[in-house]
Amino acid sequence: MLKREEIQKIAAGYGRDITIGIFGSHSAKEIGCAAKAAGFRTAIVVEKGREKLYTRYNRHLYDEIIEVERFRDMLNQEVQERLLELSTIFIPNRSFAVYVGYDGIEQEFRVPIYGNRLMLRAEERDYERGQYYLLKKAGIRTPKHFESPEDIDRLCIVKVQQAANPLERAFFYADSPEDFYRQAEELLKQGIISEETLSRARIEEYVLGARFNANFHGYALEDIFGDFDLVGFSDRRQVNLQGFLNLPARDQLKIRVPVTNEEIGHFGVTMRESKQHLVYDAAYRFRRVVEREYPPKMIGPFALQGAIAYSPEEHGRLEFVVFDVSPRVPGDPAMGPTSPEMRILSLKHRRRIEDPLDLAMMEIAEAVKLDRLEEIVT
Repeated sequence: MLKREEIQKIAAGYGRDITIGIFGSHSAKEIGCAAKAAGFRTAIVVEKGREKLYTRYNRHLYDEIIEVERFRDMLNQEVQERLLELSTIFIPNRSFAVYVGYDGIEQEFRVPIYGNRLMLRAEERDYERGQYYLLKKAGIRTPKHFESPEDIDRLCIVKVQQAANPLERAFFYADSPEDFYRQAEELLKQGIISEETLSRARIEEYVLGARFNANFHGYALEDIFGDFDLVGFSDRRQVNLQGFLNLPARDQLKIRVPVTNEEIGHFGVTMRESKQHLVYDAAYRFRRVVEREYPPKMIGPFALQGAIAYSPEEHGRLEFVVFDVSPRVPGDPAMGPTSPEMRILSLKHRRRIEDPLDLAMMEIAEAVKLDRLEEIVT
């Protein structure tokens, strides 16, 4: 395991000419745009066969292109040495965590990361100290969990990793053990899931509520920027669920293919001010737990994804029920253009904030200016 002190020493020796390191997937355009707008040099690591979006159509966002045969090769000595030569601060996203792997990131990747690298593993639902452990410690309500399909006694959502795509899940809905096994068999026959991924599926009650991805930014330099900021709300557009929802109910019943929930895009939403304290309180409690369980703290972008729903214990009381935690860049380019929080944050920080990732660049720039770069990296 790499010690934080080693990474801090590297960052402290960088000087003031910093490069923002970017993983060529998921949120690479957002990060590149925010970094260039802040005046930083950028370096992107791309995988052969998947590089065209960045090297041809958006080449202006990246000063340095590092091409690898497969993403995990960025752990190779020559790739890391090049990033270190460029004085790189790396911004982690979900693709980085999945394709490079937690062991490699925690034990081999010597490039300073803006954020808490140990929190990346906590996103996994089956990790003993993962997101559900942290949410429980924070006293944040999560959907009821069913250990076995035989226990299903209400409408549930089943979260299964896709067989061929480690980034995506093949959600399906079941209201009984029989319904679970029937749909699982269909997905197995089509090769969408495997016996292995099905064995690790999480079965949760389906929460009847309005869905919100509540997105935040947590600061390392709290004495300057405060604890955290809300940056806005969003929701997902999914294949092929979106197509089903566009049809009248009578026609939905005519389609004989399983509903899948592969994320394909996002759209911005807003929440009534009278209920926003629910998500602020959840973020505050989550940050405090992370400080204790994964020091130093939750640094950089994170999201609590869930729904505002009625409490089963107290009739008429609304609460924020969290389904998922994203302890890194959420990868939602709709956030900046649609969130009213951008104007609010521009006033708070006395600079123009157009996108949530502008906050990351703001803190990195301030850390460089004050010679406090080692405080914001792990």
